[in-house]
Amino acid sequence: MAMVLQVSTFVQQYLYSRAPSKQPKEQDAIKLGILSTAMIDPAAVIHPVETHTGAKITAVGSRDLSTAQRFSKKYSIEKAHGSYEELLADKEIDAVYISVPNGLHAEWAIKSMVAGKHVLIEKPVSANAEEAQLIFECAKKHDKIAMEAFHWQFHPAAHVVHALVDSGKYGEVLSTYARMTTPTGSIPSSDIRWQFGLAGGSLMDMTYVVSATRYFLDAGASNEVVAAKARLMKKDKRVDESIAATLNFKSHGKTVTTDLFTDMNLGNIGHIIPRFADMPSIKIELEKATIYYYNFMMPHLYHYIEVTEKTTDAKHSQKHYNFGPKWGTRSEPYWSTYRYQLEAFIDKLRGYEPVHWITPESSIAQMETIDAIYVKAGLPKRQGSLSIQDLSVLF
Repeated sequence: MAMVLQVSTFVQQYLYSRAPSKQPKEQDAIKLGILSTAMIDPAAVIHPVETHTGAKITAVGSRDLSTAQRFSKKYSIEKAHGSYEELLADKEIDAVYISVPNGLHAEWAIKSMVAGKHVLIEKPVSANAEEAQLIFECAKKHDKIAMEAFHWQFHPAAHVVHALVDSGKYGEVLSTYARMTTPTGSIPSSDIRWQFGLAGGSLMDMTYVVSATRYFLDAGASNEVVAAKARLMKKDKRVDESIAATLNFKSHGKTVTTDLFTDMNLGNIGHIIPRFADMPSIKIELEKATIYYYNFMMPHLYHYIEVTEKTTDAKHSQKHYNFGPKWGTRSEPYWSTYRYQLEAFIDKLRGYEPVHWITPESSIAQMETIDAIYVKAGLPKRQGSLSIQDLSVLF
């Protein structure tokens, strides 16, 4: 993922260089703060905000003031705060984008909402399901909007695939298989994704495979993890380099068996050539056809949707970079998944009905499924920076 995000950031910058120049902001534009200076921030929120007239980034916070100042200068952000607490004390900020490590998500999402801010929380929403439950209880108590940033679900291509599955044209879903991998050596051994104390692991980082499976099945939490096997880090046997799992989900009243695979250290071809082409994908087998959606995580960079009809073996391939069954003409070819997500998030904050939304129930079900896979694989659930008791007293 580190390599994927790095490459996607460069491509993202290229895409936005082709977009209209930075848009003038509306007088009542939503003021956003960024909590952390993570590598994902430019692609996930900074560049998308540049072309949205109803949003602007006014501040960034880091645990180190000089880091925040360098970041704010580089991206022309008005204010730099030398601590997360200082950022949350900034009364001008309406909402906070949270991109700290997984194990810190719940703590800072809750602290942000207590401070009066709405929150957009990077995936996974928390370290475990209990934390996810507390996040949304806090949101309800403080009348704040909290959403998990599963950006890929906001893209028109995802909606097209969902519509194909849901249409009934190809019959009922029989099974699915979702996979996501990263070549060996692309994630440094010191990276936060390998740290159990920060809720790391391949399933946590590549949580997209669970999200995609559930989204296309219209399913909640898995009702059974049939099998789960992990390949563990040598240095820390609590952390999964890879996980393969078989799960059952209830989908439209029927049980569907699904498979998923994640690998943050996939061996190179012949131990030499990196597997660059092995992008996130999902195969959905229906009664009358198989749908293959390639690169569902970053479809704005490149993707294809291939439908193979079982009776004739005829193949139909399509791509969708804008329009689609949900967005219609309210979209632009240069919009990334993150730009679509921002559009929906700002709509919600302004009291409008968003085109698409990641509900609290979905985020909790996502973490319940991840927890269950870890347990079945004989691994401990991920833990956050604070205990559940300490989190609950924060609000």
